Amino acid sequence: MTLEKNRSPRRPAGAKAGKAKGERPSSQTAAKPGLEARSAAAKILAAVVDRHVSLDGMLDAQNGNPAYRALSEQDRSLVRAMLNAALRHLPRIEAALQAMLDNPLPEGARALHHVLAIGAAQILYLDIPDHSAVDLAVEQAHSDPRNRRFAGLVNAVLRRFGRQKEDILANSHSVPAMPAWFFERLTQVYGADEALRIAEAQLTPAAIDLTVKSDAAGWAERLSGVVLPTGSVRLKPFDQPITALPGFEEGEWWVQDAAATLPARMFGNIRGLRVADLCAAPGGKTAQLSLAGAHVTALDQSASRLKRLKANLDRLHLKADLIEANMLEYRPEQVFDAVLLDAPCSSTGTTRRHPDVLYTKGPEDIDKLAALQARMLRHACDLVRPGGTIVFSNCSLDPKEGEDMVEALLAERPDITRLPMNHAAFPGLEEAISPEGAFRTTPAMLALSAGVASGLDGFYAVALRKG
Repeated sequence: MTLEKNRSPRRPAGAKAGKAKGERPSSQTAAKPGLEARSAAAKILAAVVDRHVSLDGMLDAQNGNPAYRALSEQDRSLVRAMLNAALRHLPRIEAALQAMLDNPLPEGARALHHVLAIGAAQILYLDIPDHSAVDLAVEQAHSDPRNRRFAGLVNAVLRRFGRQKEDILANSHSVPAMPAWFFERLTQVYGADEALRIAEAQLTPAAIDLTVKSDAAGWAERLSGVVLPTGSVRLKPFDQPITALPGFEEGEWWVQDAAATLPARMFGNIRGLRVADLCAAPGGKTAQLSLAGAHVTALDQSASRLKRLKANLDRLHLKADLIEANMLEYRPEQVFDAVLLDAPCSSTGTTRRHPDVLYTKGPEDIDKLAALQARMLRHACDLVRPGGTIVFSNCSLDPKEGEDMVEALLAERPDITRLPMNHAAFPGLEEAISPEGAFRTTPAMLALSAGVASGLDGFYAVALRKG
């Protein structure tokens, strides 16, 4: 990474500092506008990276992180922007920090690391004045007894980020924008070039896709969107609540990533058939099955998630029989014509929407989830009649949770065969159909014209026939 030749003086990371310029007692700094938002962002970043806590839970308006809940809605929006920028670009931010420090930060300086990362994210990736990002990071250091002696270091490092912003950004592409453990897995599976494409693609926040009941072209025109090869309508950026858009109250559409619509479409004509959605909430796929004319039984083991599913179906004027049950323990009196198992997974295909996933999950989680999915898929096969169809899907990019597991099932169950998808039935999605006839989407697929976000969630989906 290119850095300016005349560096500002820096002391070793563990050295003691004198009183930095502008230092104030913490009782005075606490009221400085913007400080609480930056402090909340740094605390939440620490929880994600160091303790592997899900970001969604901490940003919940009712039950989330107390520091976040105490903020105004405007400051909450700022916190979300800082966290998303920091998590999306964290490997590159950390590489730049490492290049600027003569010595690594001490082992006990993780809080300081997160202050610097949030400050750097503002300077490099957000439309926030550099001086504001620097000054408030220095105030954060002053207000924390653990970091007070590093206030001068924070000031020097972040000012250099501001001065060298163009060079840092120009050279950042040499660092994959993913944690090393996952980028190495992608490289092994997809090859180096495709792994880099996926890593770059997941830096772009996902657009909002709608599944419409009918007349996709008409709704695209009405909502200033575009129709995708999946039949979804992808919206351009807009500045109002999704619930305020035409058609929401009338139940004409629902939010669902384009890739997530594929599993339900893989059944073909299911009108009049008995179909089970075995992990149904929040209900996008259940709605698709119901709209297609199936008699749908929707399972979920969470009562609160089923309540949300029912509310979604009520708004859409669609029906399904809802059952609160763990699908592994579910034994219906009559087996089904078809079952859909969209299984819980590592969610590594959703990093455009959830950039915390690669920090809250690790290789051991993928192994555990793959084992659970294998059990669930075996049971799903027992819930369908001979001649019936099973569609298995999840939003993981890792073949351990997809291709590898299905191959193992086919090897041990001669009564189960694969139903390859026909390219002609899915025009525009040919690149997403694997040689075996399964769907494998990635964030690097579906390149669209300027003004509309490209990409798809990473999904694996396969159709199986019970002999």
